[in-house]
Amino acid sequence: MKTKPRVWIKLRFLFSVSRSFFNPIPTTPIAKTRVWAPVAAISTITASINETSSAKSRLWTQIRGTAATTALVNGTPDENLVEEAKDDPPIDSADVFRKWGCSDSEIDMIFLRRPSLCRADPDLIQSKLNLLSLLGLTSSDIVKIINRRPRFLSYRINMCFDERIKFFLELFGSRELLHKAIVRNPSLLIYDLDGKIKRVVELYEEMGVPRPDFTLMVLSRPTMMSRTSFNNEKLEYISRTGVSEKSKMYKYVVVLMGISRLETIQEKVGNLEKFGFSEEEVLGLFGRSPLVLTLSTDKVQRNMTYVLGTMKLPARLVLDRPFLLFANLEAVLRPRYLLAEKIEEMGLAPQIKGPKLLTALRMKEDRFLRAFVACHPESISKELMEYYRNIKGLKRLALASKKNIHGRFPF
Repeated sequence: MKTKPRVWIKLRFLFSVSRSFFNPIPTTPIAKTRVWAPVAAISTITASINETSSAKSRLWTQIRGTAATTALVNGTPDENLVEEAKDDPPIDSADVFRKWGCSDSEIDMIFLRRPSLCRADPDLIQSKLNLLSLLGLTSSDIVKIINRRPRFLSYRINMCFDERIKFFLELFGSRELLHKAIVRNPSLLIYDLDGKIKRVVELYEEMGVPRPDFTLMVLSRPTMMSRTSFNNEKLEYISRTGVSEKSKMYKYVVVLMGISRLETIQEKVGNLEKFGFSEEEVLGLFGRSPLVLTLSTDKVQRNMTYVLGTMKLPARLVLDRPFLLFANLEAVLRPRYLLAEKIEEMGLAPQIKGPKLLTALRMKEDRFLRAFVACHPESISKELMEYYRNIKGLKRLALASKKNIHGRFPF
């Protein structure tokens, strides 16, 4: 005679009740357990996860099921493991950021920059933050990144994460440099690895920029990955600067030419040609001082006009003294030149003339004041100091109407 299924259900219910009766729940709290999962497992699972909440809730269950014993990035037990402290599941995205170390003011700033994160799935946010924690990113780093790039957590940073990090570790050579590079340019986690990042690295190697120099330039010029392009005109400009591949300036010339548009380079060359320089002289100036390429045409024009028109210095002096283009007109050039005229008018010594004028323009503020103001008797020193401060206090015309453009990541 067959036993009815109903009987088996009753027997199982009685067994479960008796077991719970004779094995009461312990009164002492259970210690939090830690689960270690490989980076490769995280990137594979989170890449295939659907947008449904049921699939997202199974994320860490799948990761725990595929836990490995080898690691790639962090100082975990085997360098490829990410740690999950089993705790109460987060209520919402704000709770995720709070448990990750963000203060209430930082969370408010995050939601102000990206309001959609308020409604984001907490499991999905948690999985992305766990990936970022492997790179050493802290809560302050995340706030800084989201403040300047609000949509960062909306991208699929988990795609090819393990392969990407392995390549970056080989490229930068240390976790510290990799952390600094990602904070400077978080889009490194988003760019196409094969189609953009590796292609740009190979392009600069073909141009003669070794990898150690390339990594340093990536830290100083984060736009290299997104804006680098070379054509025949740019290559001709680089060769005409006269800088050899062995020169320390070569990497700066190549990178700045590479990330600049051809129209911008031509505009800056033409701007200097207006003051009597030939194209060869301008390109030679770029070779000796590549950072001139980073100056705006407005700044170069204003400085050159003051140097030639007011200070009465020869234009060719700028080719040998490029600092005249970098110096701040309102804070350095004009105040110090007018103070030099004041000292000459009062018949004081030492006077700021000839080569000493160029030296005075390059001095730091405190050294300049000690050398040419504090050296006089107290009454004269106070008079000169008051005159100097009044000159520096003069603002540029229409400066108040200038629009304030808040900084964002240019990539």
